[in-house]
Amino acid sequence: MDSPKDNRNDLHQEQAALQGVLDNLSQFDKDTQQRLLRAVSVFLDIQLRSDSGSLASTGISTQISSATPISRRGLVFSDHTDLSAKEFLLEKQPQTDIERAACLAFYLTHYQDTPHFKTIDISKLNTEAAQSPFSNTAYAVSNATQKGFLAAAGKGTKQITAAGEQFIAALPDREAADNALKASRPRRKKAKRKSRAKKS
Repeated sequence: MDSPKDNRNDLHQEQAALQGVLDNLSQFDKDTQQRLLRAVSVFLDIQLRSDSGSLASTGISTQISSATPISRRGLVFSDHTDLSAKEFLLEKQPQTDIERAACLAFYLTHYQDTPHFKTIDISKLNTEAAQSPFSNTAYAVSNATQKGFLAAAGKGTKQITAAGEQFIAALPDREAADNALKASRPRRKKAKRKSRAKKS
C-alpha cells in the first residue's frame, strides 16, 4: 500500500506535468489547443470527452477538454477530499494573511461548493478553522485581490482566480507555488526601444 508521502509525491509530479501542458498550450488559440489535444489522445490511446467546460470538481480551472483518465481519477489538489478547513490550512501552511485568505477562498470554492463568496464568509470559515482572527479581514481580502489571488464576481462577492488556485494548489512547496504564480500571469510584451542615431 502506498504511503501518504508517496501519494503526495505522485500528486506533485502530476501537478507539475499538468502545469507544463497548460503552459505549452496557453500560447495557442482554442482551435489549435483542441487539435493538439486530439493528437495527443491518438498517440496515447486516450479517449477525450466530447464535452468541454470547467473542471471545478477536480480543482482545475480551465476551459480545455480533459482526458478521461484524469477526470475519472478525480484529480484534486489535496490528498484528501474530506479535509476540514483546519486540516486544510495546516496542510497548506499559509505564511501571511493574504495567503490565508486565498487558502480559505480555495476551500470555500472546492470543498464547500461556494465559488462566489463575501468577506464575511472568509471570516466565518477562518473562525471555523480555529485560526487567529484577521487583524482586518476586509484588508486581507482586498490585498489578496490586488495580488491576483482573488477577483470580483459581482454583487459584492469575490472568487478565486486561476493564479490563486495554482498558487494554493502548490503549497506548502514555496518554490513550486511561486513558480506556479509566475507561470499563471500573462507575459508582458517588451516595449521596443527606438534606436537613436549616433551623432557623427
